[in-house]
Amino acid sequence: QVLEGLKLHLRKRFDVELANSGAEGLEFLAKSPHVAVIISDMRMPNMDGATFLAKARHAVPDATRMLLTGHAGLEAAISAVNDGQIFRFLVKPCPPPQLLAAVEAAAEQHRLVTSEKVLLEQTLRGAIRTMTEILALSSPASFGRATRVRRTVSEIAERLRLRGRWQIEVAAMCSQLAVVTLPAELADRMYRGLELSPTDQAVVAKLPIITEQLLGHIPRLEAIRAMLAHAARPPRPQPLSEDPAKAAVERGAQLLRLATALDVLECGGAKRGEAIAVLRSRGDLYPPELVGALAEIHGQHEAEELREASLASLVPGMVIAEDIVTHAGALFVARGHEVTEEFLMRARNFKGAVREPFRVTVRKPAEPHAGAA
Repeated sequence: QVLEGLKLHLRKRFDVELANSGAEGLEFLAKSPHVAVIISDMRMPNMDGATFLAKARHAVPDATRMLLTGHAGLEAAISAVNDGQIFRFLVKPCPPPQLLAAVEAAAEQHRLVTSEKVLLEQTLRGAIRTMTEILALSSPASFGRATRVRRTVSEIAERLRLRGRWQIEVAAMCSQLAVVTLPAELADRMYRGLELSPTDQAVVAKLPIITEQLLGHIPRLEAIRAMLAHAARPPRPQPLSEDPAKAAVERGAQLLRLATALDVLECGGAKRGEAIAVLRSRGDLYPPELVGALAEIHGQHEAEELREASLASLVPGMVIAEDIVTHAGALFVARGHEVTEEFLMRARNFKGAVREPFRVTVRKPAEPHAGAA
C-alpha cells in the first residue's frame, strides 16, 4: 500500500517502477541502467535500506538515491550516507508536496551529474582526437597501432559489457603518443617487433613517463592515466580489486596489454588465429576471459569481405587491411585505420602519390554478448 501510494503521487510527473524487496529492486536495476532516482524504505525484511542503496550505487552509479524512514537513528543515518551516498532523507509520513519536491530535486541532481559526464567525455574525446590526429601526421605507424589497439579493446569491452568503455578507448588512443619522441628508425623497429639493443630498450622504457607528462596537463584524466601507468608495469596474475574504480582501472590495463601484445604478434607476421593461440598459452599474463572474448570476436570477423581499393574508391567505414605506402616507400597510413571523412579529405592530397591498389575490409558490427564482467 505504501508503494502504491508513492506511485500515485509521482506517476503524473515521472515514470515509476515498484519493487517489493531489496533483492527485487537490485534485479530490476541490473536491467535498467538509466534509472534517475532510487527511493528506498529503511526497514525492510532480509535487506535494509542502507544495504540496498549501497548495492544500488554499484549497479547504477549515476542514479540519485533517497531514503524513506520512520526512524532517523544516528547509526542508520551514518550507514546510509557513507555506504549508499544518499541525496536526501525523507521521514514518514511524508506529505505529497514534500515528496514531489524532493524527487524533482533528485531528478535535477541526476540531470546535472549526467550532463557533466557527457560534456566531460565529449571534451576529452575532442582533445584526444586532436592529439592523435597530430600523431597520425607525424608517425603513421604509431597511429596505426593506436587505432588497432583501440578497436580491439572497444570490441572486447562491448562484448563483455564493461562500464567506462570510453575511458579504455581514450587510453588506447593515448598509448602511442610518446612514440613521436623516438627516432624514426627506432619507432619502426619497435612497431615491427624487432629486437632492440639495451640502449634502445632503455629509451623505450621511458615512454610511459613521457606519456604521463603529456597527459598531466589535461584535467580529469586521472583514470585514463592510471590505466596507462598500470598497463606499463609487468603483469601479475591476481584478482581485480573489490573497489569498483580500481577494478575498472585494472581491467582497462589488462585490455591494453592484451590488445598491444596481439598487435605486436600480428606486426611480426602472425595471423590473428595464431596470435590468439600464443596469447592463450600465456595464461598467467592475460586473463582467459579476455582472450576468450577476443577469440569469439575473431570468429565473427573471419566472414568479413576483403577487397581491393584505391584512394578514389574509399568510403567511410572501410578499414585499411594493409599498409599504404608512397611510391618512395614512405608509410602513408598503417593497416587497421578506419576510413573517416577527415581521412578522405587528407587523402585527396595524395592521389597518384601512393601505390595502388591496396586491400581493405568491410567490417560487420559485432553482436552484443549476453555475458557480463
